[in-house]
This record gives sequence, C-alpha cells and structure tokens, in this order.
Amino acid sequence: MSTSSVSKGCFVFKPSSKKRKTRSLEHYFTRDCEGRESSERRFKLCEDLWNKIKAETEVLQEELNKKILDSLLDFAKKCSTTRQHCDWASKMRANEIPTAALVLGVNVPDHDMTFQSLFDLLKHSVTPHVVSVQAKECGVLKHLLKRVLEGLMDVAVDDDDEEEMEQNPRSVHCSLSTLSDWYTAKTKKSSSATPGKKRNVQDEDEHHHHHQTPPVVIIFKDLEGFNPRVLQDFISICSRYIDRLPLMFIFGIATSPSTVQHMLPHSVSSLLCIELFQSLSCTQHLATVIDKLILTAQFPFKLNGKVMQVLISIFLYHDFSVRNFIKGLQLALLEHFHSQPLSILCCKKKEALLNVTLLSGRDLETVRQLPSFIRFVEKQEAGEQVKLMTDDDHLKEACQKLIKDLRKYHKSYYPVLRCLHTLTSLLPRYPLGKQIRELHLICLEKNVWENEDYQSAMKLLKMLAKDELITSLRKCSEILSSAKSKKMKKAFTELDELLAKFKHLDAVPETVQEEPESVTSPIRNLQQQKKTDLFQLQKTLLEMNESRRSKKKSPFELLRNEVVEFIDGLVTCHLPPPESQTLYEVCYYSSSATVRRHLNATPRTSIQTALSSPCFYLQNESLKNEDGTVSNSAPDICIAYKLHLECGRLINLYDWLEAYATVVSAAEGQDPDCDTFGKVDDVKHARFIRSVSELEFLGFIKSTRQKTDHVARLTWGGC
Repeated sequence: MSTSSVSKGCFVFKPSSKKRKTRSLEHYFTRDCEGRESSERRFKLCEDLWNKIKAETEVLQEELNKKILDSLLDFAKKCSTTRQHCDWASKMRANEIPTAALVLGVNVPDHDMTFQSLFDLLKHSVTPHVVSVQAKECGVLKHLLKRVLEGLMDVAVDDDDEEEMEQNPRSVHCSLSTLSDWYTAKTKKSSSATPGKKRNVQDEDEHHHHHQTPPVVIIFKDLEGFNPRVLQDFISICSRYIDRLPLMFIFGIATSPSTVQHMLPHSVSSLLCIELFQSLSCTQHLATVIDKLILTAQFPFKLNGKVMQVLISIFLYHDFSVRNFIKGLQLALLEHFHSQPLSILCCKKKEALLNVTLLSGRDLETVRQLPSFIRFVEKQEAGEQVKLMTDDDHLKEACQKLIKDLRKYHKSYYPVLRCLHTLTSLLPRYPLGKQIRELHLICLEKNVWENEDYQSAMKLLKMLAKDELITSLRKCSEILSSAKSKKMKKAFTELDELLAKFKHLDAVPETVQEEPESVTSPIRNLQQQKKTDLFQLQKTLLEMNESRRSKKKSPFELLRNEVVEFIDGLVTCHLPPPESQTLYEVCYYSSSATVRRHLNATPRTSIQTALSSPCFYLQNESLKNEDGTVSNSAPDICIAYKLHLECGRLINLYDWLEAYATVVSAAEGQDPDCDTFGKVDDVKHARFIRSVSELEFLGFIKSTRQKTDHVARLTWGGC
C-alpha cells in the first residue's frame, strides 16, 4: 500500500526480529573518517583528552558552586536544629515554613547540575527526606502532592477513588496527612533503633542537638513555571502541618526574587520565612571556564578565532548556558580529531614526538600540503626545500622540531596575554576589552600591536599613576613567576629589576626642577605685544611646542616609559597570531561553519527544506524530480506548500484548492481528458483543509480579515 500521503492514516512498520549488533562509539568515529589508518589511535587520543577536560570541568563546577551550596547546606542545618530554640525560632512564627530563594539566573540548562549537587549534599549531610519537583510534572495540586509523596515515601500513590486503592494494597492515599503519619512512624522507628547507652547531661544535649528530627526538604526547580494557584494551595496546606511535619522549601528562581511576590499574595507569602541566596553570574562562570580550559597550555587542543566567536555568540545571544558552551567545545574536539588526520599529533609533547615517527607516507604528504608548512618551506634555502619535500626522514625530524616550537609558543603566549590584560583592563573605556577573552580574540585575528586600540592603550599606560602601575606590575610578576617557559623566567627577572628601580625611586626623593626661562619667554613676548598677526601667533605656538619637547622628564616618567617599552617588546615577541606558527593546524580547529550548523539551529530553513525536498527525508527515490520540483505523488502538505510559493501576499483558498485537486488527480493516474479530472470531491477537500491547517500551524500562512476567502502568506524566499 502507498504511504505517500500523510493524511491517509497511520502506518506501522514492525522492526525485524533479528537483534541489531550494538556498535561502539569507536565504530561510528572511524566510519567515514579522514585518514582511516590512524583513526583508532586518534579516537583514543580524543577520548583521553575529553576525559581530562571533563574531569577539570567537574572540579571547576564544584569550586564555583561550593560557596552557594555551602550556604544552603548551613541554612538547612540551621533550620533542622533550631526550630525549638536559638535565633531561627525568634525570627519565625509558628506556622511559617523556612524557605530558601535560590536565584540562579537565566542560564536554565545549567540548573540541573546545581540542583543535582544540592540534592546529593542535602541527602548526605542533612536529611534523607529530600524531593525535587518540576512544573511540567505538577500541572494541578493533585499531581504535585502525588509527586512529593512518591519522591519521599518511595511508594505508589493513588490519587483516584477508594475502589482502585483496594485493588492495589501497596498504594497510599494522596494527602499530606498520609505523609505526616509516615514521617512520624519513620522518626519513631529510627529513634527506637538507636542503642541505649548511659550519657552524662552534656552528652545528652549534644546527642539531642545532632539527632534532631530531620527536615523534609522540597525543591521547586523552576518556580516561574508553576501554576500560581497550585503553588498557593500547596503552601497553605503545608502550613497547617508544620507543627507535625518539619517542612522546608527551596525555590529555584531564574529571573528575580520579586517573582515570589508576583506569584503569591501576601496571605500566602506571609506563611514563608524566606532567605535569599544569589549564585555566581553565568558570565563570571564562563570567564572562569575559558580561563581554565582554553587560555592554558595544559590542553593541546585549541580553537581558532572564528570558532571561539561562534561559541561565545551562542552563549551571549541565545542561552547563557556554560554547559552548552562546554558541549560546543566537545563538538569541536570531536570534529577536529575526526576530520584532521594530523590530529594524532595533538597530544602531550613526548607522545606527539613519538607519533611523528609513526606518520605514514600519506600523512607526510598531508603535512607538505598544509598552508603553514608551505610558508615555512618558502623561507628555507633551496637545498633544505628539496629535502623537506622529498626526504621523509628529514621531514619527520623537522616536524619534531616544529612541534617543540609550537609548545614553546603556547607556554609564552598565555602568560604574556594575561600580563597585557592585567595592564590594559585598568585603562578608561577598556581599549582592548574588559574581559580577557576579548583580548584573546583580537590576538587570534592579527598582530595585536598593529591595532589602533593597542597603540592608544600604550599611550594611556604612559600616563598611569605610580600606585596603579606598580600594583599592575606586581600582578604581572606573579603571572610570569608561575610560567614554566625559560623565556618567561628571563622576563620575570627583568620585570623584578624594574620593580626594584621603582623602590629605589621611592627611597630617593625627586628634585623639583625649575622650568627654564625659555619655556615661558614666548608667552611673555606674546602678552607684551599689543597687536598680534596670524603669522606671529603661529610662530609663538611652535616655539612653545618645541620648548615643551625639550623639557627634561622626571626619573619616574623615564622609568615608566621603560616599563611600557618592556611590555611592548614582550607583546611583539610572544603574541603573534597562531596562524603564523608552522603546523598550527595540528592543534587548532577552524571550521566555524560546522559548529554553527550543529549548535545554532535554524528550524525554518530545515522545515522549508523538508517540504521542498521530501525525498531526502522520506528516503523515497520516486519522489525525486530532476528539475528540483516536488513530485505530484508527494505528501499533501508538500504539494500545498509548493503551490503556495507561486502566490502573492494574499492567497485565494478556492484557487489554491483547484490547483491542489489538479495535481492530486495527476498523481492518481486519472486521464486529463476525462470530466472528473481536477474536480474537487469530499476526500480531496478534506485532505486540502488538513494541509492548510498544518501550514498554518507551522507559521507559513494566517487567516486575514481583508477578504474572507483568502489567507495571508507569512514567509518569503522559500527553498
């Protein structure tokens, strides 16, 4: 039977009885891989490198969330141990529920990791009674109660009538009184199970303090998504059980703390004793991730400027998700090792030097075709050029040296980049960017010292006050002292000598030099003249300018200029763009179009492509036409879509229906000369109405009041 029309019905295609063989990730990686000879080793390198990045990311995530999670943990412990006495009882009325309002920001995809860490910490350190709920699972009050009871009691909860409860004896009634009875029984059981030992009064108090009845914590992950009425009713019911059930709420807020006041009236919000907790902003989180994962020589894999810009743009203009940024980094890593055969050299130094000796003849030809290597060969002498292009052993030796040079470049690049950012981030209007990632993007594109903003930054550095300059130089000294490169250690020694000169200046007071008479004499001559023509004024101003230039600079100004020249020399020597380095293609991934296509979805383009070329999506070659038009046997929505592209802003529904009926009649094999060809019957009319409704749902057309039998077209430039 034909399944060409989606409006005819549903079709079931049963899977084959043969069990499919489970294929490993390595199989999918090596299939259609560039340079299949080394694909297995490259997959291993890619997997090991990603595991290291992932482990570093998890440690970083824990460090960033540590402060806010520790604060929440202290809050939960305080609530569990001070209900009867201490400060919390004085703050809270009898029917108030302690509530933590956790403001996490709009980076919603990252919230799951934070809440999972919080859930595990609470369960491990405070109470075993923790449950997390989401708005999509709790549309009505009954569903919210059911989700809370099931998460806490770990039993089936029946929210229907009593007859069904009798059929399932393990289920419990969906009410908060059931939870209260269960909690009372649970705490009595745990207290009776505690072995009785003789203790003195101090031990009894300490035991009582640490073994209070644990609180029942309910985490609302996405507070803004909950129905306000459901939330209000739930809080009102919980406040009536607060004397028997030590409840505690944690609200996950993405927008603003005022959301609680907007969603809950005063009569309900007064039942909560709220304490606010603010997490680290997502931009600060991203800056830390870039600093630890990208701006470091620890990981050999790098991103070029365009790929970096794509990932940052998606973060800033789409989701503010650091988690998605890391996924983009993972995608770039996988694509690099999959598409670049020479990525086998993108590993640690010793392993890379060993892998150079294992390069095949095909890999060596790939090396010779690299743009950076061609530029390197052109700079060599004629004899050396011949050896590099013909002798494989000599090429391997040259590659080993070039790999070492690339490592040295990275060890010097990042410390100097941090020093330059430390100095320029103090300048007004931030000529080289406020964040270090902005400066890094400038350095990736071209020689930063040729940038006009860099020149203005150097001029502003020559005007810095002594205190600001010395403070920045000390930070630079700390950066250079931690670098492992020999060149950076030499630079650290030179910078320390300059700092010592500043200390010497502080010890020796500056002598105030009198301004020479020649400086003021032009001004006096100008004042003494009663009438001054334009030529005389110009001559006087030139004399004043020359006298200022000839003015002797103070020792601090001379030393400040020396420091700026020292920094400028470091930048010129160590901050050329990576593309200037030979074999940079080994470590740098540069296909920004691939990253954008995978991460930055374009649903309208995909839908239009599917409607214009259904043969690729349905995998039916009979629907493919050589001229690129849609076949008359295509699905109804594809036919209707193709016909609507031929119309203007307003589409006459009757004309559209007649054109559709003509195309469908041809698909059914009717004779064009017969009377019924192109006639509209009930079936065709129903199929057409369904197609029009689907196009309206997808946003291609809409109804209009200008003409009752017309619809308005909403999209232009269809595929």
